[in-house]
Amino acid sequence: MMSFKRFVAACGGALLLTACASQGDPRDPLEPMNRAIHDFNETVDKVAMKPLAEGYQAVLPGFAQTGVRNFFSNLDDVVVVANDLLQFKLEQASQDVMRLALNSTWGLGGVLDIASEAGLKKHNEDFGQTLGHWGVGTGPYLVLPFFGPSNFRDTVGLLADSSYLDAVYGLQDDEARNGSVLLRAVSRRADLLAAKSALDTAALDGYEYTRDFHLERRRALVYDGKPPKILE
Repeated sequence: MMSFKRFVAACGGALLLTACASQGDPRDPLEPMNRAIHDFNETVDKVAMKPLAEGYQAVLPGFAQTGVRNFFSNLDDVVVVANDLLQFKLEQASQDVMRLALNSTWGLGGVLDIASEAGLKKHNEDFGQTLGHWGVGTGPYLVLPFFGPSNFRDTVGLLADSSYLDAVYGLQDDEARNGSVLLRAVSRRADLLAAKSALDTAALDGYEYTRDFHLERRRALVYDGKPPKILE
């Protein structure tokens, strides 16, 4: 099976080779290609991910779904701590180390999120945000096959985090790794069932809405919720 690193590299090469200019949003010069990949992802979601998520939600009790969500969130805190340090957010890093230690021990490997109950809130940091923190531009908006909305900077960040920090992709056993990746993806999709249904009902252009929402959210994350005003 193609490794994650080779898959992302192949996607990046294909994106660069097939890039074409668009007269639409200047943040999205690859819009025709991105829309095609968006449509592909929507088909995969309709055929596979949504039914799996609905089955997962129907079969698994609520407390078990919470446990799965907490477990993967705890693993993600390794990525968060590393990127806290890379951004020199030392106070936040110390809190996230405490959060990780508390949930990994007394929280039974992260199944229980007792750190949040103790007042240690969950943070969101990744290498894409770290690059943005140090002034690296986003580059064009990209839609990645299977992974969805991104941009050039965040694609590099995703590759770095997945290659060096993500414990799931770090599993050496192929079956365990692939099963864990699928379980995490299904869990996340189950959490979005209601929101995705509302989006499909309300949005006139699902691609455009998703793009704009994603870009604004990522910008807010890079600036810790206080992005500078964009001068017209």
